[in-house]
Amino acid sequence: MLQQLSAVPSTSWNPSPKGLCLGIMEFKSLQMSALDSEKLRLKLQFGLQKLQKGIPTISRTILYARQKPQKDPTGKKQQSYPQNVDLPPILPKKKKKPYPIPFMLIKKAARRDKKLAEMGIEKPLEPPKNGLLVPDLIPVAHEVLDAWKVLIKGVAQLLHVIPVYGCSACSEVHVAHAGHHIQDCLGPTSDKRQSFHAWIKGSINDVLVPIESYHLYDPFGRRIKHETRFDYDRIPAVVELCIQAGVDIPEYPSRRRTKPVRMLGKKVIDRGGFVEEPTPWRSANPSTLIDFDTYRACERFSPPLLEDVPKIAQETVDAYEIVRWGVRKLMRKYTVKACGYCSEVHVGPWGHNVKLCGEYKHQWRDGKHGWQDATVEEVIPPNYAWHVRDPKGPPLKSALKKFYGKAPAVVEMCMQAGARIPEKYKPMMRLDIIIPETDEAKLIA
Repeated sequence: MLQQLSAVPSTSWNPSPKGLCLGIMEFKSLQMSALDSEKLRLKLQFGLQKLQKGIPTISRTILYARQKPQKDPTGKKQQSYPQNVDLPPILPKKKKKPYPIPFMLIKKAARRDKKLAEMGIEKPLEPPKNGLLVPDLIPVAHEVLDAWKVLIKGVAQLLHVIPVYGCSACSEVHVAHAGHHIQDCLGPTSDKRQSFHAWIKGSINDVLVPIESYHLYDPFGRRIKHETRFDYDRIPAVVELCIQAGVDIPEYPSRRRTKPVRMLGKKVIDRGGFVEEPTPWRSANPSTLIDFDTYRACERFSPPLLEDVPKIAQETVDAYEIVRWGVRKLMRKYTVKACGYCSEVHVGPWGHNVKLCGEYKHQWRDGKHGWQDATVEEVIPPNYAWHVRDPKGPPLKSALKKFYGKAPAVVEMCMQAGARIPEKYKPMMRLDIIIPETDEAKLIA
């Protein structure tokens, strides 16, 4: 859209001794066509020539052309990503993780529930907080579980082709033909190695960090105690989240309520009674349960053909994005708890009472976990790896550390196998930064 900005001087003005015109300018914004804009452009050019020759002018027209940004005809808002972003910070181990929800909002909600309980009013609960399923999220749970199987299969097949190394002392992972020389190891005995990593051949658990959770037949039933912890199965937290969201797996049954749970404050006043968990999994075929786990996945899937590697890599990175998208959507409704000190995750309205936390100040808590709301990164840890532009080139150096980028290990492995890089990972990978030589890095501010 082209616009005209006309400046007309006021009726009262006084010329200065030097021939300048001082007055009050009134600005008007008008719409004009392409032909009118061309005429006005010539008029402006003629007026500027007169000013350069010293001819005084009383009134003049100031023009400007501005083109509004074109809108997407589909009506969808285009998401823009920054050019470069900082690498993810490493949280200190001698400090509790920050709360995903501000603590002031948590206290405000607790005071509101306490006030309702003192008045004898039941806590208003909506699905799934009252034990009922959310019908709109059942297809999402099925899609996440299917993508989870594809993700495990794809990573296991690519590990036969793409070399992956893991540090035996810490959780560092590197995707290249040789380990890097960056001195950032924080594991035990790292001071003896001058913070260099102790590289060994990586596995699927280095790329997909296994985060397991207890499977509960009734999340609103009895809590898991430390003495009864062996009576419950440990399955991937993603699978347990999908089961509670509506996926029916015969080997892992789940209670489906028809009447909502009633609560008065923090006390459950009606849960429909306690129901004993059926145990059909003891007679089930164990081969059907392996598809949900990464255990010995590389042995179950044979190496792919070289011409199929780019296709498998693209399917794998797409499945990874679907899993993260679906888990984030499910966690907006279904409660997932995480320990504020260790990596333990529990899918349910409240955490368990198993005393297995061995992190900071666990003696003060008698080994109990410090439960708080979980994040997507705690359910599916990305396990960032340094981005390598030439996997067969020289190893990365500590002197050039600030010029390197990072990406999740799954994305880095799929990219080296021929997959397209998702746009949201490019800023962190720092693809537009030219890596200098070691001597040149000292001259860069």
